[in-house]
Amino acid sequence: MNSFMIDKNIFKYTFGNPIDTETICLEGEKKDEQYIKFVKLEEGEDLNLIYKMDDSDIVYGLGENQRGINKRGYIYESFCTDDPIHTENKKSLYGAHNFIIIDGKDKFGMFIDSPSKVVFDVGYSKRDELKVNIEDKNVNIYMIKGFKPKDIVRKFLKIIGDTYVPPKWAFGYQQSRWSYKNEKEINDIANKFIEEDIPCDAIYLDIDYMDKFKDFTINKKDFPNFKEFVSNLKDKGFRLIPIIDAGVKIEKGYKVYEEGIKNNYFCSDKEENPFMAAVWPGRCHFPDFLNKDTRNWFGLKYKILTDLGIEGFWNDMNEPAIFYTDRSLKEAIKSAKDSEKKNLDIYSFFDLKDKFTNMSNNLEDYKSFYHNVDGKIINHYKVHNIFGYNMTKSAAEGLKQIEPNKRFLLFSRSSYIGMHKFSGIWTGDNSSWWSELLQNIKMMPSLNMCGFLYIGADTGGFGNDSDSELVIRWTQFSMFTPLFRNHSALGTRSQEPFAFDKTTTNITKNAIKIRYALIPYIYSEYMKAAIDRNLYFSPISFEYDDEISRRVENQILCGDSIMLAPIYEQNAKGRYVYLPEDMLLWKPDNYLSKNYKVVKKGHRYIDVDLKEIPIFIRKNKMIVKTEAALNVEKIEDKQLNIIAFVEDKAKYLYYDDDGKTYDFKKGRFSTIAIEIEKVEDDFKISVKNKGNRLVKKINFEIIDIEGKVYTKTISLEK
Repeated sequence: MNSFMIDKNIFKYTFGNPIDTETICLEGEKKDEQYIKFVKLEEGEDLNLIYKMDDSDIVYGLGENQRGINKRGYIYESFCTDDPIHTENKKSLYGAHNFIIIDGKDKFGMFIDSPSKVVFDVGYSKRDELKVNIEDKNVNIYMIKGFKPKDIVRKFLKIIGDTYVPPKWAFGYQQSRWSYKNEKEINDIANKFIEEDIPCDAIYLDIDYMDKFKDFTINKKDFPNFKEFVSNLKDKGFRLIPIIDAGVKIEKGYKVYEEGIKNNYFCSDKEENPFMAAVWPGRCHFPDFLNKDTRNWFGLKYKILTDLGIEGFWNDMNEPAIFYTDRSLKEAIKSAKDSEKKNLDIYSFFDLKDKFTNMSNNLEDYKSFYHNVDGKIINHYKVHNIFGYNMTKSAAEGLKQIEPNKRFLLFSRSSYIGMHKFSGIWTGDNSSWWSELLQNIKMMPSLNMCGFLYIGADTGGFGNDSDSELVIRWTQFSMFTPLFRNHSALGTRSQEPFAFDKTTTNITKNAIKIRYALIPYIYSEYMKAAIDRNLYFSPISFEYDDEISRRVENQILCGDSIMLAPIYEQNAKGRYVYLPEDMLLWKPDNYLSKNYKVVKKGHRYIDVDLKEIPIFIRKNKMIVKTEAALNVEKIEDKQLNIIAFVEDKAKYLYYDDDGKTYDFKKGRFSTIAIEIEKVEDDFKISVKNKGNRLVKKINFEIIDIEGKVYTKTISLEK
């Protein structure tokens, strides 16, 4: 083991000869034999890190995983897994996010930079023991010390590099469904949004837009004039976002396949032939995304679609998902034939059933193909968790070559820490269950801790039939997630905002309009978090360090000013909340609502009608909003409206930029610094505008600690 001190609070430990995942961005290291001594190291066939936990310790992190914000009490496997049924017994989902924070008598973070399987046993086998099992002993481990969890997270975010920034239009509402099959159906959806006066910025194309499910092809029967179709849809205010899958169909004459074969761009089997696995198109090869030449080749294929006007993509099936291989198919068929004339008892029946069930995403298949990494042949199993990461890195690098200063929408299903530099993620194929909504709420801060800011779930649930109330309540939470997409599966009940009764349509429409009115706040808070390496979502304990706040799991902070306490139970007309300080409760049922109430600190029950959204504005904080519009580009920039809850003094920094380019990295952005101070029975307002030529007027609604409302207007015109 080699150890390095990055700075006095960050330590790196290298075991063996680890693969460079390119996750950590460090300029220098110095040798130092110090280490955090309260973590015990056991070396055998694999590595184990063991920490003795106190009853009061909280364990944060692990990104896209089940259970709570506090991860104590269960076991989590970092092994990217295609499993849409997210019941509580599942140990792994689509992402591998190996960063945890211990908050107790000791306070430290730990990042296990290993692309192979890592298991976090957080008090599952032994109640007082955190045990991290690392299968591949070639690994970099980073330990980060700090005084508070938030400080540790900030240090971690600093060393993993900049986060992905989408275009501003990608903060609008987005509509998707697996089964929008042709131009007419998509036009009908777009026209319905316009007819119902519901804002929307993007409509998605799932696998049916392709020619026989082949990447970078168009089904010309259903999309005969694709470029014109994309252009006409954009004229209506909608971007079209197609899916790209990880498998390349084996088909002679298919250019992508032919080029991949000719140039050895595909993963190979042990005989050095292209590895075969079946996904959507049937038998496929997987591009070897860990090979830089393959990444460059595949990434530039996105130009086929950008040349047709496409400005965003979602990468899917990139764990990689495997339906079957020739091996697993032959074994299952043989078992069926052998069983045909047998009298199957309970054990032999389940053995047969398992043969077919276990055809998909089988570990034996993941161990049977290989990557060429700079001339070194590596078994896929050892780098499984960075396959999807490198597919999306390929796309991001390709898009950067295609249009270097343009922001594209890009997000992925599979992920590893480090991919946050290239794209966002959605939390995978969830279900239309109330438990999934609560899980969505809890997952957001954990993902932010791992560097992922552009995040969101399939609003309303992907699998199973949703109901109108679930879609409403989920929409009322998702209107705060940067990625705000309603997505559902083929064969399920339609769940667009207008798919239910008129009352549901009106309530969801108003929630979406509130989202658009809050875009100035949401975009400002996102961009400040991205630039400053900070959190957009966080547990309330990151700002309030009282003992009760440390235990709250169903309320989270959103940006600098808002605490969210969503409704996540069916038929609920309210909920209990814990307020660590006095807060202003705004319960809008439309974006013009002035339904304000000061709620005193402590445990409180609040009534929340189905049409209302409980938004808590923290003391001495403010939020920025504007008028709603049918899409982000139509939002009026000339006038801002401030809602402020002020006891004595409040400050807010409003950020904006062009929303299209990376010029903000060169300092080309604007800020408006706002300060409100209570002076006797009135409020003094200070506004310092730095570079914003769009905003001409700011309207203020200032609510004091007694609930009295003061209205003021400041002109920025010279």
